[in-house]
Amino acid sequence: MIKASGLTKIYRTYRKERGLWGSIKGLVSRRYDETRAADHVSFSIEEGEFVGFLGPNGAGKTTVLKMLSGLLNPTSGEARVLDFVPWERRNEMKRQFSLLMGQKNALWWDLPAQESLELNRAIYGIDRARFKKVVDGLSELLEVQDKMNVMVRELSLGERMKMELISALIHEPRVLFLDEPTIGLDVVSQKRVREFLRIYNQEHQIVTLLTSHYMQDIQELCHRVLVIDHGKIFFDGPLAQIVDRFSGYKILSLTFEKEAMRDLSAFGEVTEQTPVSVQLKVSRAKVTETCRRLLEACDVSDINVQEVPVEEVIRQLFGERREDYRATSLATAEAAHVS
Repeated sequence: MIKASGLTKIYRTYRKERGLWGSIKGLVSRRYDETRAADHVSFSIEEGEFVGFLGPNGAGKTTVLKMLSGLLNPTSGEARVLDFVPWERRNEMKRQFSLLMGQKNALWWDLPAQESLELNRAIYGIDRARFKKVVDGLSELLEVQDKMNVMVRELSLGERMKMELISALIHEPRVLFLDEPTIGLDVVSQKRVREFLRIYNQEHQIVTLLTSHYMQDIQELCHRVLVIDHGKIFFDGPLAQIVDRFSGYKILSLTFEKEAMRDLSAFGEVTEQTPVSVQLKVSRAKVTETCRRLLEACDVSDINVQEVPVEEVIRQLFGERREDYRATSLATAEAAHVS
């Protein structure tokens, strides 16, 4: 359904020197910086898959989505969506995919949601009976039947996002790109949107590619994740494997029958401690041995072993990669200066 091979997008930005003299020099000779927003991105997605697309701000997620939806032309590489080349912008493809961006409005601000949807119906040439059936079903699932005739600007953020979802799905696309669909929503609205997306994906077997900074979205919806940083994909697989592959620790939580020894740092990194409980970060290879030593040294009433939360693993992973990238960039700059 979606296949990307060596997809690359390079932006050139003019670097101007300060002051009037810098402006004058820029008229004669200009210096440009190149930014690889996407760097040889390759992956494929099958029918019915719900795939998470993770990465820090500026990693290249939105750039890839825009190339796959035909809004951007790549610098190099190839992509096929429903066997179409996206940036050729053929009408046959436009009728079969949808792009929803959480920070962009697709509905008319000063019209009721129902009228905006009616306009989209006319654009896509959808039969009225079919349109009514689809909109009624989606509005019932999202619980916004009583908001259809309210001006879009008068809707709450959560209600507006639900209407945007209906707008994105009225032509029953086979591919759905979601870019931060729950950004800014309260926890109740986030949960409702997630539940709707899960049910819709199961019932219609639609291909869904989701970017989100809320790990709850990814954990509840996506069986597979792509992780991108500095334009390069460095992980493609089940979310659970991220913890196994990139986390070398587990979390031990212990409760004691009476006040325990104050210094437990010999057993691992102490992250939380009270007189009768402690939480330790322990190397995965030493968990069994550490548990045995703690049981021998303290009066333990309860012990619990957990994986490090996936959001912490990813946050740490991005931090490490950012430091590595800075070190590599600095070394490259120094080598260029020397030469």
